[in-house]
Amino acid sequence: MTVILKTMNSDEFRQYLDYAIENFANEQIKSGNWKQEGANSKAAEEHKRLLPDGPNTDNNYLFTILDGDLKVGMVWLAKKDDNKGFIYDINIWKGNQGKGYGKQAMKQVEIIAKEIGLKMIGLHVFGYNKVARGLYEQLGYVETNIKMEKSL
Repeated sequence: MTVILKTMNSDEFRQYLDYAIENFANEQIKSGNWKQEGANSKAAEEHKRLLPDGPNTDNNYLFTILDGDLKVGMVWLAKKDDNKGFIYDINIWKGNQGKGYGKQAMKQVEIIAKEIGLKMIGLHVFGYNKVARGLYEQLGYVETNIKMEKSL
């Protein structure tokens, strides 16, 4: 397996954005943060706020994850300030999950982050996503905040 990150082209970005809006809305619903009604609109607004110029938004790096010619996923890194970046999204497409692509892609993101001068990378993971949490912990990420809720 040879994982490389390639800057998304405009077609890849449009496909990703369609997926990302629906996926983000579903993740927010699943986590109990949003109700079904209006979730897709909220997700679209959030993506528009974060990427006002789409894939050409300054300090945002959107990549297609490749294994050879096979597109296995995507990752979005943002430079928040001179020292800190944030991974807004990483997805390994169905059929490619559980094969080590996520881990390899995260290692490639770290290389790119260092190249652009970052000293630290943050990310968000939904509490229920134990697989992703385990991966990030393996890679040296530590929890900095934990938000807990209880339904009454």
